[in-house]
Amino acid sequence: MKTKAFLTPGLVCFSAMVFFSLAAFSQSLPPFKMYRSDKRIFSAAELPKTKPVVLIYFDPDCDHCQKLMKELFQKIDAFKKAEIVMVTYKPVEELAAFEKMHNIQKYSNIIVGTEGMGFYLRNYYGLMTMPFTALYDKKGNLNYSYRKETSVDDLANRLKNL
Repeated sequence: MKTKAFLTPGLVCFSAMVFFSLAAFSQSLPPFKMYRSDKRIFSAAELPKTKPVVLIYFDPDCDHCQKLMKELFQKIDAFKKAEIVMVTYKPVEELAAFEKMHNIQKYSNIIVGTEGMGFYLRNYYGLMTMPFTALYDKKGNLNYSYRKETSVDDLANRLKNL
């Protein structure tokens, strides 16, 4: 009887580890949803299947994220062939201020939204720091991800080779 009681929690723990490991190492673009600043819902299913996707998880107040945004917008021409999806957890009001500050509406290939406090993407990728950047090919397969500071030049080169 003791063995049975011991195995059950162990089996549950092992199953949970396998489940979360598989989620963490998934090679496909996750089926996320986010709210845009106009409060419309945007989902990953709406992304064009003809372009690579650059997914950036960020915090508008984070110094590292601000540095990434500055460099990205300076080199935005290198990202014309990709769809850029920028996701935060911050409230819609902060998202709207970010969009206004960076004049996002002038970029037809940039989609910005918030996942709110649901933290689907944050949990999916197991994020502890920001920014996080992932590059997906046209088929939605993961090409590369940056868990620390993102090199915009490296990201642009990887995108060029897709």
